[in-house]
Amino acid sequence: MAANKVVLVEDSPIALEILQRLLSSSTEVDVVGTARDGVEGLEVITRTKPDVICTDFHMENMDGLELTKRVMAEDPRPILVISNFVQKTDIDNVFRLLQAGATDVFPKPRTDSPTDYEGLKSALITKIKILSTMKVTQRRQQTASLTAPAKPIASGAFSGMQPLMTNVSSRVKVITIGASTGGLPAIQKIICQLPANFPLPIICTAHVSQGVLSGMVNWLSSECGLKVKIADVGESPSPGTVYFASEKNNLELDNRGKFIYSDCPETDKHCPSISATFRSIARFYGKATAGVLLNGIGRDGAEGLQAIAQAGGITVGQDGGFGMVKEAIGLNAVQQVLAIEKIAPFLLKTISG
Repeated sequence: MAANKVVLVEDSPIALEILQRLLSSSTEVDVVGTARDGVEGLEVITRTKPDVICTDFHMENMDGLELTKRVMAEDPRPILVISNFVQKTDIDNVFRLLQAGATDVFPKPRTDSPTDYEGLKSALITKIKILSTMKVTQRRQQTASLTAPAKPIASGAFSGMQPLMTNVSSRVKVITIGASTGGLPAIQKIICQLPANFPLPIICTAHVSQGVLSGMVNWLSSECGLKVKIADVGESPSPGTVYFASEKNNLELDNRGKFIYSDCPETDKHCPSISATFRSIARFYGKATAGVLLNGIGRDGAEGLQAIAQAGGITVGQDGGFGMVKEAIGLNAVQQVLAIEKIAPFLLKTISG
């Protein structure tokens, strides 16, 4: 199998040298070009046609944001932003990068220590391998869409919490969503179409880089009408709230329906595990569960979605038919295959009976 071609755009000579050394140590990654800023990066990208572009955020002449806009408008490719400026205190940067079309973000260590970078080697290479398989589409540069968050759809029939709760179908009591690397923008597209008085809790598990989740949760909360938070131990899922599993443990429910965290087995490639969360929710809510699995490499989530289907719940897979969703289809676990923009309307229709 051919190695994944990568271009590195990084203005720090030290960071560039370390990233080159880390990636070049893997036979699965081929660094086909480097650049010191976005202007030089565009030339290298045009010449080398990489599978994945890794870029810093802050650079002179052309920064990572403008580079992302240009690439996505002219020659779309998966873009991984590797930067100190995608931590939880930099919500706006994360928002603008993802809105511009960046596929994912990956935080640098707080120092340029080679030891710090070695600790991220495996995670970085795995992320590049996953992103290289993802399909990205062209985006026109639209200033308005990059400077203002998307607005949630009007509540429509959902006007007032009490009437809403009494009109909801008794079948569905919880929605759970699983997403892999690059899946946070897809989750954003779903939950930001839902009204602020959405009558069900939404429980999410996403494969994200260490140190990114808190900032992503804050960004989603600022984007959408729903409350978004990391689930706390002992908390009961509440309507109108989107919960995320923490970065280092599996999110599950105890026999009272309250959140608990469990350790991830060493054999699990992903922590938190989508399947672990799906199975736990299916055990407690049974046929009152609606599960949504988004595309991603591997099979995490496939068996969990199967557990929801076997419990009599509703299951949805993102169209595109690769990776996790393909595995779930192979298990006969997917009842509905939908484009990402059609998932929220389907959920609204389903819970309205």
